[in-house]
Amino acid sequence: MNAVADAAAASAVVTSQPERLKLTEIFLSLQGEARDAGWPTVFVRLTGCPLRCTYCDTAYAFHGGAWWNIDDILIEVASHGARHVCVTGGEPLAQKRCLTLLSKLCDAGYCVSLETSGAIDIAGVDARVSRVLDIKTPGSGEVERNLWSNLPLLTPRDQVKFVICSRADFDWAKGIVGEHRLHETCDVLFSPSANEVPARELADWIVADKLPVRFQMQLHKLLWGEEQGR
Repeated sequence: MNAVADAAAASAVVTSQPERLKLTEIFLSLQGEARDAGWPTVFVRLTGCPLRCTYCDTAYAFHGGAWWNIDDILIEVASHGARHVCVTGGEPLAQKRCLTLLSKLCDAGYCVSLETSGAIDIAGVDARVSRVLDIKTPGSGEVERNLWSNLPLLTPRDQVKFVICSRADFDWAKGIVGEHRLHETCDVLFSPSANEVPARELADWIVADKLPVRFQMQLHKLLWGEEQGR
């Protein structure tokens, strides 16, 4: 009986441990991209990513970080006093407890967005979250990682982003938008890859081809430069 009791007690300790996530940083800034660009936003950057895109500007989030209890994350988010929260990475969905965090943020009344690579199933994400799905172009070096089964799951709350590294990327992305009629489901965003495609050139391509997509640049980098372009 003592052995049984000890096992039960050990199980109770394990199940009572708080849920945790590994975080690189939490900070307040302006949202620089997508539908909520310009809004003061709390960014919760989770650590780790299984992809290695050529244009990645957050490689510092691949490793390191610190463990946070999810309840403590919510306390820190609340301390910044913003209505918008963006959960990002790295690849936040690489940590399964990210789903719990997203739901708790929604329960707390925040306007929540998730920045995800599109390489991981988004089916379990709370329906109240705006999922910003980054479809990987050939120029990213990770085009084979796209999980195409995510596309039928998209809703009008969601957004799809293509980072364009070349004219070939543009033509490829145009084909994906047309094939899947993404613009009929959600916002579609085209962004120029820094130092690869001039922003004006991408804008001219979109206008010339009359694409049903939104051109966007990274507002935060225009304001504060690459060194603070988080």
